[in-house]
Amino acid sequence: GTDFGLYKSVEYVGPVAKQMTMAQRWTISNMGVEVGAKFALFEGDKKTDAFLQGRVNRPYEHIFSDDDASYAMEYEFDLSDLMPMVARPGDPGNGVPAESVRNENVKIDQAFLGSCTNARLEDLEVAAKILKGKRVHPDVRMLVSPSSQAVFGEALKAGYLETLVDAGALVEHSTCGPCYGGHLGILGDGETCISTSNRNFTGRMGSPLSHVWLASPATVAASAIAGEIVDPREYL
Repeated sequence: GTDFGLYKSVEYVGPVAKQMTMAQRWTISNMGVEVGAKFALFEGDKKTDAFLQGRVNRPYEHIFSDDDASYAMEYEFDLSDLMPMVARPGDPGNGVPAESVRNENVKIDQAFLGSCTNARLEDLEVAAKILKGKRVHPDVRMLVSPSSQAVFGEALKAGYLETLVDAGALVEHSTCGPCYGGHLGILGDGETCISTSNRNFTGRMGSPLSHVWLASPATVAASAIAGEIVDPREYL
């Protein structure tokens, strides 16, 4: 739940953590705030060095937990059968498998791929793969906001943005606007949005009478086509 890590630090380690890309680690670390944590950390490695090359011009060293470090709690997860998840409106902790929502026919008015939690290059890539040759549902407005201007440029060169535009998505500049209900995607009364952002509290993206579901970029893209919340594996 959202109070799981109150005033604690959360450290992610293990074989899956080592396999993760930097973008995947950022997403999980970003969501550390949503469990109340003060910090959410991954160990530095060669992937970290590769990202920092050209961005940091001073010496640095990786910091690791001591071998005899003690932890308040330790959890081990088997991710081999992890399925796409969504969070029901009202709280990021309302997580359920996307496939369990399929029979509820949750119609959406807006699909948002953006925020500091997602919309990095690989996120735009998977959305483009799903939407290539298809169209966003006529009852849905799909908004795409790349996570940075650098990512915007990379996605433009790779052709991902063209694919998304051809599918009917509106590509915005890098902005926090839709995420906090400020501009470029404010929800009206009774509207439902599926979003790759990190929070879905009441009124988060506009009207207090709107509903925000949280999901992965793949789920958002697939749902934009279907016009309702679906399991993205049907579209991959």
